[in-house]
Parts: sequence; C-alpha cells; structure tokens
Amino acid sequence: MLLPLSVLLALPLCGALAPKGPWDAFNFAPTSKIVKPVSIRSVSGNVRGAQGLVQNSAAQATFSGNGSFVVLDWGKEVGGILSMTINDATPSSRFSFSFTESAEFISPNQSDDSCRSAATQNADGVQSFLAPLRKGLLTQTIGQQRGGFRFLTIVSNDADPLTISNISLAITFMPHWDDLRAYRGYFFAPDPGFHDVNFLTKLWYAGAYTVQTNTIDSHQARGPCTPIDGWANNASGGPVDGPILGDCGISTHTALVALNDLLPTKNALTVMFSTQDPATGALQYSGPPINAHGSDTYIAGDLDFVKFVWANYTKALNFLESHVDETGLANVPAAFQNDWGRDGGAGHNSAFNALLYRTLITASDLATQLGDQSLAGAYLVNSTLIKRAYNNLLWDSDAGMFRDNDMANSIHPQDGNSLAVLFNVTTSATQNKAISKGLTKFWTPIGPLSPELNDTIIPFVGGFEHILSQEKAHVGSITRKEWGYMLYTNLSVQSTLLEGFTANGSLGYRAAAGYDFDHAYTSHAHGWATGPTPALTFYVVGIQLTTAQGASWKIAPVLSGLPSAEGGLSTGLGFFGVKWKGHCLETPAGTEGEVTLPGTGPLTVDNRVQPTSSNSVTLKGGKHTITRRALRTRFMYILTPFQKGKMFYSMGKYDAVS
Repeated sequence: MLLPLSVLLALPLCGALAPKGPWDAFNFAPTSKIVKPVSIRSVSGNVRGAQGLVQNSAAQATFSGNGSFVVLDWGKEVGGILSMTINDATPSSRFSFSFTESAEFISPNQSDDSCRSAATQNADGVQSFLAPLRKGLLTQTIGQQRGGFRFLTIVSNDADPLTISNISLAITFMPHWDDLRAYRGYFFAPDPGFHDVNFLTKLWYAGAYTVQTNTIDSHQARGPCTPIDGWANNASGGPVDGPILGDCGISTHTALVALNDLLPTKNALTVMFSTQDPATGALQYSGPPINAHGSDTYIAGDLDFVKFVWANYTKALNFLESHVDETGLANVPAAFQNDWGRDGGAGHNSAFNALLYRTLITASDLATQLGDQSLAGAYLVNSTLIKRAYNNLLWDSDAGMFRDNDMANSIHPQDGNSLAVLFNVTTSATQNKAISKGLTKFWTPIGPLSPELNDTIIPFVGGFEHILSQEKAHVGSITRKEWGYMLYTNLSVQSTLLEGFTANGSLGYRAAAGYDFDHAYTSHAHGWATGPTPALTFYVVGIQLTTAQGASWKIAPVLSGLPSAEGGLSTGLGFFGVKWKGHCLETPAGTEGEVTLPGTGPLTVDNRVQPTSSNSVTLKGGKHTITRRALRTRFMYILTPFQKGKMFYSMGKYDAVS
C-alpha cells in the first residue's frame, strides 16, 4: 500500500546522505550542474573538428555549407540553458538549434514538441540565430531554455563558414539543490533473471532522476505557446514547482524514498489551493500558467501546512462529496472526468470513487490529528458508505473484478481495480486475489494494455498495479515487461521514464485521444511513471513507515526470488536502512516497529532464538541481525537515525568505525 498522508507529515529536506556504494554508479544525476555532450551522434555535410565539441571545450568546430549539421548526445535527459562560443562568423552566417528527447525525432529542421501537440509533429520548430552574429559567448535566455532533451542538433543555415566551441548546458531543474547526487535514500539489488543484472537498480535511480528533472524554478514554467512555432519556459508558477497534482500519488513517494525532499510537492499543493474555485471548492490539477480543471486526487504535506490549508482542503472534499447520489457513489459530471487522459471517466466511475474513499480515510486521520473528532468520525462513516456501495454496485462476481461503472456494458478497468486493492476498498483476500489474477489478462510482452484507453500502456496506472505485484512477490513480471521496455528501448531517453506508449511500443500515447497523433509530444520524463522506485523500497527492501516520519515502522521484505537486496530512506528522524546481507551501525534509539520475515522455523534476533514460531517480532530501533531458516542468508538492518561519518564501504560488506 502507499503511505498514508499522515506518514508524510513534517518530512523536510534534511537528514544524512545515503551511504556510498556500488549503487552510486547507477545514479543518473550528473556530478555537476554544468554538463557537456558526451558524444557525437552524427555529422552531416561539411563540419570540420566536430569531435572537439565533446572532447575539449577549447577545440573549435567549423561548419561550411548551408545545411551542414552535427548532432550532440548528452547521454541522458538534461534540461537548462545552453551556452557556446562563436569564434568566427561572416556577416551572413546564421544557424539554429533543434532538440529532442528521443532519437526518433532528431532533425535539423524541427524539434520534438513540448509546447503543444500537432499532427504535423513540428509545433516547436527550431531556435534560430539570425545574421549578423556577434562573436564571443552566446547564452540562451531563460525563456529559450529547453526543459528536457538528450540530443541537440546544430545546423548551419548559410553557405558561409561558422566556427564555434565551448558548448555547455547549465542545468536548471532542482534549483534548490547544489549537488544533484546528494540522495538521502538508495537501492541496490541484482536481478539475474533479466538480460541486465543491474536492471532493478537502474530503474530505481531512473525514477529518482525523473522526479528531479520535473522540479523547476517558479519562474521557469512552460508558458503559452507561440502562434507559429517555438517555446517559452519563463512563465511564473509557484516557488520551486513540482509535478501536476494528480501525479503526486506516485511522484511524492519517489521523492520521499530517494530524496527526502517534499518541498516541491508542498509548493505545488500551495498553488493548487491558492487557485481553488472559491464558489465550488474544486481544485485545478495543474498550476498557472497551465490551469486545468477536472482532477480528483488530493494530498498534503506537513501538519502545519495542513492547518494552513485545512479550510481549503475540507472545502475541496465537500465538493467531491457533493457528487455522491442516492446510490452511495459519487456521480462524476462529464466536465470533471478528465483524469489521466482515459475515456469514460464520468458517472459512477470506480477509480474516482476509490480515490474518494481513500481521501475520506485520509481526511479522517488528519481531522483526528487536528483534534476534530466529530469531523473525523463523519468522514469515516462516509468512507464506509462509499466502500459498501462500491462493492454492491460495481463488483462483478463472474469476472472477479470491479466494473468501471454501473452500466450494463461496463469494462473492467485497470485503474479502478488496482486502486480498489491498493486502497482497501475490497472486502476480502479472495477479492484481492481474483483482481490480481484478472489484471494479468491485460498484460502484453511490454506491459498491460489499459481497457480505459484504446492501444495504451499507461505507467501511471501501471505504477499502482506494479505495487500490487510487489506485494504478491511478482517483481519479475510487470516490472520487467513495462519498465524493462521503457528503460531499454532505443525510442526512449534511457535515463528517465515515459509518460506512456502503445501496444507495439511506439510513442503514440494518447495519439487519438488529445495528442493529435503527435508521437513527438509524449513526455520522456514523467513523474507518474516512477512507481517502481517507491515500490522497490517499500516491498522488496521492505521498509514501510506506519506513523509520521517513521516513529513506528514495519519491515516486511518481499524477496521475489532475488539473491539479495538492500536500500534505505531518510526522514526527519534520520536514516532507515535494510539489507539482506551486510552489517549496520547502531544509532540512538527512539523508533519502534515490527519485522516480518517469510520462511519456516523460529526467528533469531541478535543471535538469540525467539521463543515463538511467529513470522514477526517487535523491536526497538538500533542495530539488529535477524535470520530465519528458509532465507539462507542473514537479514540485517538499520532502524534508527543514521550518524554521518560512522560507516565506510569496502567491497562486499560494511564495517563500523568508531
């Protein structure tokens, strides 16, 4: 299950850095916020010295001939402000930049589309630098910066020669972090069942890096599109903007386990509440300048923040509850059915009502923490009524799945069924098992096809199903299919994660459903696709925080046939780490939790055999060693705040130092 909102309370950017180790080799975040291209993808026409643009910042490249171009490869998703030196140019020399995330759209004539979609796939065009050019350093303006790309094409647009050098990019995402690799969490697990044994580790870090690339300065948001072509990334949003609100159900957990940085989410929520409809209480699902209405996902930050927005929050929840009709379910108006782009989200929609159920449970918990027991009780009663109606009206016993709505010809959706299990809208383990089995009928070799939108594999909803797979020890199934395709296909940026794709693997996500058949418009760095990152921490490693900041916790690894795994996360209380093999330093006590291990026979804790044969044991925070016969390995973990400077890594084990 995803963490309750109450567990995410008061989780500021703080705490010790994650320990160093071999996992650092898979961190996609660059070591500097000034980055240079790593290779030449291709050269066309007459370009002398192109390799110098990569090898040596002082080396010069000369373009001779109209249409000559070079394609530079940064090796991963990057974004920011380009600079280069114009060493020599004639009065008529001119050139242009074009950008793309996917190699499929490398072109000297156009970029991939970031501002808007177009059937011609050329809405953004190029950034042109017209004659006469000034010699010396050229730097893009903030508005001209490219939010995300991997490949840059530089093309001469005149027959006269042009000489340039010293190309670099100043990364502008994560503006509040000086060191992009200063992660507070980590993950490391070999996967010998996949063609790349490091797949799971790479995937965890790809998710973390995706969320980083989605975090921007408040005055560098995507602005209104220009009438013809081009882009502008200098609009104002909110201080350190985070993801679209609906994405937060996934991306906030990724930010927690990898970065312990919920500031962008808090700021995004602040913008949402500040633009709330004062009459109805409806929230927008994206902030200015791209205000969009019709979403239903609500989440909050620390307790002080909850107090600050509580009136807005309860007003928004009242708006949602106002749509509950005599059936006991919310009846979604067509004007508010826009969720992740799916079809048919109106009516007694199952996903909407699962989210409403979860929101009422969360609101009850928050009201309790704020001392309003009456309101907490009312929310809890209303959640019970939603759950009862959900099961009475939407459960299809023949199919063993929930219907999308209460219409006779309703589909059995991926989103409504995944969320029902994840949020405990179901009433029995038998139901959960039937739904998990039913969802597999949508699986293809590269991920599950969503019945809610034709020819669509959607990592957002797949992320929720992925969590269910982790709970059922199916780490090698949907993970390798869907995210294995995303991370390794030559159509992707191979460092951050896709918004979506089709059954044949093309980038035509939502092609016929709002994206104008523009494959160049699909995002290659989408926070909602990062579900495996928190799932691997919560389930494979097994760290689950059960109260705010992890004052209490649960350790319940799902081994999934992997030979080993380790990882950790940080909260305001410190660092929490788990590894199946290794040794960890004891730090001051103060937390408490339950450890549950699979296997047979008694648990051995710190070389002491436990007196019962229970699968679980309750422990105080500190250093502990736990074994169980069927594991055939030691299971060791940190459960208390990590003390910086007390650990070093030496190949194969950890050693404590005084």
